[in-house]
Amino acid sequence: MAEAAAGDKMLALTFGGTEQIVLAEVEKPAILQPTDVIVKVTLCGICGSDLHPYHGREAGLAQGTIVGHEFTGVVEAVGEQVTQLQPGDCVMSPFTTSCGSCFACSKGLTCRCSHAQGARCFGWVGEVPGGGVPAPGCGLQGSQAQYVRVPLADGTLVKVPEGVTDEECILLGDILSTAFFCADQASISPGDTAVIIGCGPVGLLAILAARQRGASSVIAVDAVPTRRHKAAEFGAMAVGISEAAAAVAAATGGRGADMALELVGSGAALGLGFELLRPGGVLSSIGVHTEPQFPFSPVDAYNKNLTYRSGRCPARHYMQQLLPLVQAKAWPFTAIISHRMPLQQGVEAYKMFAERREGVIKIVLDPWAQ
Repeated sequence: MAEAAAGDKMLALTFGGTEQIVLAEVEKPAILQPTDVIVKVTLCGICGSDLHPYHGREAGLAQGTIVGHEFTGVVEAVGEQVTQLQPGDCVMSPFTTSCGSCFACSKGLTCRCSHAQGARCFGWVGEVPGGGVPAPGCGLQGSQAQYVRVPLADGTLVKVPEGVTDEECILLGDILSTAFFCADQASISPGDTAVIIGCGPVGLLAILAARQRGASSVIAVDAVPTRRHKAAEFGAMAVGISEAAAAVAAATGGRGADMALELVGSGAALGLGFELLRPGGVLSSIGVHTEPQFPFSPVDAYNKNLTYRSGRCPARHYMQQLLPLVQAKAWPFTAIISHRMPLQQGVEAYKMFAERREGVIKIVLDPWAQ
């Protein structure tokens, strides 16, 4: 077992407060538990859910926390109780840790592992009351860095098969798995009409997931023209928000969509999905919501015979399922990656992504590029 020497440093992106990401030199992580490994990160990604604390929509993230939860890399050091991994293994990771053997993991709900470390996912260390400094091992430091500590490594990490690229690994660990989870929760059957609310990175992948699961018609809704253009390239009828109701009515003879996949995490998006559904339709929501209440009432849901499904994606479970599909190269999943930038440009990358600048869809970061 090799561990970081005291004083070893690395580059990382850290949380500096609302709309402040800081490129900093920080302590390289060390093994804290015998089930840990240290991964040298070869590629990491910026996710839409990273923007919730960035914009201040989600409070409680301690300043100085290393941000990010999408990564792939090479095992550098292993704890004494790690049996499935060794230094030099190429690995990819879901955004949450999991033991692989508890009740939740045995049911495929790896995102709710009873032994998971960290209240949320990689990149979340909670504030200490009174403004103190979080203790080592409190929460989970993130992966937008040159190295990351991975707890419960045997159950969390997946070895990268031959022919799977770093970009594909990044998608499998979070947003590709999340897109298919959302499609599966929508219970798509061949011939269905599915509406996608939000054409960010997850929404674009959800178009492909809905098509792969059998939807004959996919209508994608977004306010950003460049995202609608990419949605059309992926095989959807892409429309603006004001055009959505008419487009769905025209495609379904006025009855409404069979299912709506909501991938934004806003009350407005959830409400639009509800309005576009036919009676008896399914509303599948995986956007990370921060609102205290639903945009529709229990009476509204009853009157529509609504089926509503939501929750965090069990990405570790889905990664194994989706690997053969990724290896087959039949779907252009990585076409959503619009920018590959050095980690040292991460502050600017956050601004580009948060401001939805022209042509920006998905940004990945190379921790070792100059």
